[in-house]
Amino acid sequence: MIVALIIACEVGFWVLLVAGLALRYLAKKPRLGAAVLLVEPLLELVLLIVTTLDLKNGAEPDWKHGLAALYIGYTVAYGHYTIKWLDSHAAYRFAGGPKPAGAGYGTARTLHEWKLVARTLLAAAVAYGLLQGAIWYVGDAGDTASLESWQYAALRVLGIHTIVAVCYTIWPKKAPAGAAAPAGLGKSER
Repeated sequence: MIVALIIACEVGFWVLLVAGLALRYLAKKPRLGAAVLLVEPLLELVLLIVTTLDLKNGAEPDWKHGLAALYIGYTVAYGHYTIKWLDSHAAYRFAGGPKPAGAGYGTARTLHEWKLVARTLLAAAVAYGLLQGAIWYVGDAGDTASLESWQYAALRVLGIHTIVAVCYTIWPKKAPAGAAAPAGLGKSER
């Protein structure tokens, strides 16, 4: 049941996102679209409550509970970011808004990657905290090895993402050859 609920939350996230953006930009109802987008965090709250009730009712802690914690951590850290990113692209595509800036190159890209690492740190901290709470809640009554392994998974994801950011720091991404020079420079200044 937990896996089905995680899938339903993910599908619900995208359905609410598409509906909210469609209301904002296609139906020209920005307030209603924003209201639909604000419903999204309720999905994670439902998942948290159901997961807690599942453990309370005697379910043996396993990979499903760990996956639910990681999913909640991810949506806490990246949910608003994803909505904002897609909103800026929808505004550009459907409402004549400015073209969204990319991650860029060089220092700008490196800073972008470190900001994403900070989000991943938040996701890992939320997941780790939820898993630790579940471990304390279950106590000695059950086998919590699965939950502990998910804590390590959250830390591994954070470690891998940190290595990626370090690589961008050491070897910054360079603009492709022939890319447009910054505005205001003549050909002789390039």
